[in-house]
Amino acid sequence: MTDTSHIPEQAEDEISLLDLLQTIVDNLRLLILGPLVVGLVALGISFAVPPTFTATVKFLPPQQQQSAAASMLASLGGLGGLAGAAAGIKNPADQYLAFMKSNSVQDALIERFKLEERYATQFKTDTRAVLTGNTRAVSGKDGLISIEIDDKDPQFAADLANAHVQELQQLLARLAVTEAQQRRAFFEKQLSLVQDKMIAAEQSLRATGVNSSVLKSNPTSAVAGVAALKAQVTAQEVKVGAMRGYLADTAPDFKQALNELSNLRAQLAKQEKDEPASAAGQGDYVAKYREFKYQETLFDLFAKQFELAKIDESREGAVIQVLDAAQPPEKKAKPKKALIAIVATLAAGFAFLLFVFIRQALRNANKDPESAQKLADLKTGWQKALGKAN
Repeated sequence: MTDTSHIPEQAEDEISLLDLLQTIVDNLRLLILGPLVVGLVALGISFAVPPTFTATVKFLPPQQQQSAAASMLASLGGLGGLAGAAAGIKNPADQYLAFMKSNSVQDALIERFKLEERYATQFKTDTRAVLTGNTRAVSGKDGLISIEIDDKDPQFAADLANAHVQELQQLLARLAVTEAQQRRAFFEKQLSLVQDKMIAAEQSLRATGVNSSVLKSNPTSAVAGVAALKAQVTAQEVKVGAMRGYLADTAPDFKQALNELSNLRAQLAKQEKDEPASAAGQGDYVAKYREFKYQETLFDLFAKQFELAKIDESREGAVIQVLDAAQPPEKKAKPKKALIAIVATLAAGFAFLLFVFIRQALRNANKDPESAQKLADLKTGWQKALGKAN
């Protein structure tokens, strides 16, 4: 015996599909002319919208290259790692993009071009928001950074784009951004601190009134060696402390730094234990002499690296190299009239098609008594709800 229970449902589906096609055919004129009219109206409105021009400037940010002092940093142990820690780990392109979005650069542009008046904003925060909306800065895989500025005036767009690079250059002149600049600033600060301590240690040593010639045995070599080793231990301790800020405790470099620190401490303990007894007997003089040699060793190391950093910084040349300066654009960027007309036409076509189907569904429902009653109840409910709302 054949099961025919699915036939009515299938026939009903086929009839529904035919009804939909029939509805489309009956309203074909509306479905064609309606979207066309909407598209033409949108095209006409787009002609009334003021055109927007986009100016673009491309530049090459400073390149982080290995300096002439990089090979010597490895031989310095603690000091070399300390300078590297001062430079940090970062993505240069992302850093320069952040600089251009900073309040320092944006506020300088706002004051320079009177953007609060141009954008008709009351507060500087709102002006920054409008400026950010009109600005696009991206970094490409080729290493170049592009800045695009939108404005109604093509000349103003070009001037504002070029001004972004100029203000960025002025900001970088106040900051230590490149590896050589950061090393120079770091060693300059450390050199100043150590110099003050060395002068104080030398004055304290002279105040004892004792010199090495009055000692029973000359402890200069042993004390100087201990002082130099103590300086290396101090530098390594500072390096380990700096590395904790950007490396995990399980990182190989961090573990290696800890091992080097342990070895240096062991060597220092052994040399202090083996220090001549005659030198230990001159307690006050020897302690001050050791402090002086300790500060002197640090000063020599910092002075050498400071000079190398200054040389590397001078070799870097221009901080920013502009590849393509922004020119007043000849063609507008938007509105795109053809795209607006096409999108409006397609959106209107979908809306009209939905309207036709809903209208036909309501007509079919009115022919069915049960559906008509449901529509009437729904209408009454809506009227009561609107009445209570009013």
